[in-house]
Amino acid sequence: MANKLYITDTILRDAHQSQAATRMKTEDMIPACKILDDIGYWSLECWGGATFDACMRFLNEDPWERLRTLKANMPKTKLQMLFRGQNILGYKHYADDVVEQFCKKSIENGIDVVRVFDALNDPRNMEAAIKFVKHYGGHCETAISYTVSPVHDLDYFVKLSCELEKMGADSICIKDMANLLLPYDAYNLVKKLKENVSVPIHLHTHNTAGTGDMTNLMAAQAGIDIVDCALSPMANGTANPSTESLVATLKGTDRDTGLDLNKLSEAAAHFRKVADKMKAEGTLDPKVLNVDANALLYQVPGGMLSNLISQLKQANAEDKYYEVLAEVPRVRKDFGYPPLVTPTSQIVGTQAVLNVLMGRYKMISKESKGLLRGEYGRLPAEVNEEVRKLAIGDEEPITCRPADLLAPELDKYREETKGIAKNDEDVLSYALFPQVAEKFFAVRDGRAEAPAPAAPAAVADGTRTIYVQDLS
Repeated sequence: MANKLYITDTILRDAHQSQAATRMKTEDMIPACKILDDIGYWSLECWGGATFDACMRFLNEDPWERLRTLKANMPKTKLQMLFRGQNILGYKHYADDVVEQFCKKSIENGIDVVRVFDALNDPRNMEAAIKFVKHYGGHCETAISYTVSPVHDLDYFVKLSCELEKMGADSICIKDMANLLLPYDAYNLVKKLKENVSVPIHLHTHNTAGTGDMTNLMAAQAGIDIVDCALSPMANGTANPSTESLVATLKGTDRDTGLDLNKLSEAAAHFRKVADKMKAEGTLDPKVLNVDANALLYQVPGGMLSNLISQLKQANAEDKYYEVLAEVPRVRKDFGYPPLVTPTSQIVGTQAVLNVLMGRYKMISKESKGLLRGEYGRLPAEVNEEVRKLAIGDEEPITCRPADLLAPELDKYREETKGIAKNDEDVLSYALFPQVAEKFFAVRDGRAEAPAPAAPAAVADGTRTIYVQDLS
C-alpha cells in the first residue's frame, strides 16, 4: 500500500450498532449511497455483527435484501462485514458446512471484505471461515481481539498475528472493541506488527474512554495501513472516532487520506437527519456520546454499557450499575481472561448481573457453563477451578477444536425450513436465528402481521438474557 492512510467507514454498521442498538433502516441508508460510493473509502462496513439479527427481529427487513440493495447502490466501493468465526453471526458454534455456505452466500450477495474474529482469539475457531472466504474469492481480514490482562502482552498479539498470516489472512485487524488500546501502546503494537507481518494492518477502535482519536493518530504515525472511523453524526462516545476529524488532521501530511472533506460533509448532512430522527424515536440515547473513562478500569465495550443499563432497568436495579461494572473484571478473571467481545461480553456481562442480583455464582447461566466447559474454544488463561466445578461439576472440559464435535447440519436446516424458506439465504437466516427468522418469514410472506417496533433493550429468553446488540 502507498503511504496514504486508508479509511473504512462504519456509519452503515458499527456506528449505529454502538449508538442505537443497530436500528438504522435500509431506507435511511439509500439516499446517501451515491455520495458514500464516490468518497474513495478503502471499504464501507455495512453488514454482519448484529445487523443480521436486528434486521429481522426489529426492522422487519431481510438482511440479504439489504446487502443486495447496498451493493447495487455502491458498486465502486468494497463492502465489508463482521463475521464471528465459527459463530458466524450467532451466539454458538455452527458446523463447518454452515460456515462454508454462509461465506459463499455473503460473497455472492455483495460482500468483498470479511473481517473474521474469535472472541477468545482461538485460531482454531477462525480456520474454517478463513479457508472458505478465500475459496469463494473474498478478502479475508482476520482480527485479533485486543484486550488487557496478565496474559495479553505485545508478544501474545504478535505471535497470534503471525499465526493468522500463515493461515491465509489477507490483512489483519487490531480489533479494539472496548477502547482499551492507549495511544502509545497502539504505536508500539503497530510498529511491532509491521516488523513481523507482511500483510496490511487495519485498526478498529472506539471512543468510549475518549482516547480513540489519539490512538488512531499514533497508529498512523507508526505506519498503520487502514483505520476504522465513523461519519461525525454517529461518531465518538461508544462508537468509532470521527472520519472528518482524522481526514482534516492528516491533510497535507505524508499520511494524507486523500478524502474530500466537502464530500464527507455532504454525506454527514444526510446522517445528521437520520440521527435526529433516531433520537426523537428514542432509539439513539444521547448518553452514549459521553466519554466514560471507567471503560479503562472495567474493560467493558461501548455497546455493552447501554445493554447493562437496559438489563438492570428491567430488573428495577439501576442503582446496581457500578456494582455490576466492578463485578465484570472479577468474573472475567474467574473465566480465564476472555476478551470482552460477542459472545463472551454477553456471557461475562450477564453473569456479572446475576452475581450482583442473586449472589456470586448462586445462579450460573447456560452460556457461562458452556464457556467454562470449553464449548467456545480455548480460554486465554487458567480459570478459577472452584467456579468451574460449580458450573460443570466433574465433567471433563473440551480440549479439541469445538467444531470438530459438530456433525454437518445444513441438510437438517433445509429439512426444517421446507415450505417456509424461499432460497438458500432463508435457510441460513433460519439456521442462525430460528425463531426470529420464522416470525420474519411469516410477516414477509403475508401470513402474519408485523409486530409493533420494540425499544432497544436486552431480550429475555426464558431464564437467560441475550443481548441483542452486538458489542463488537
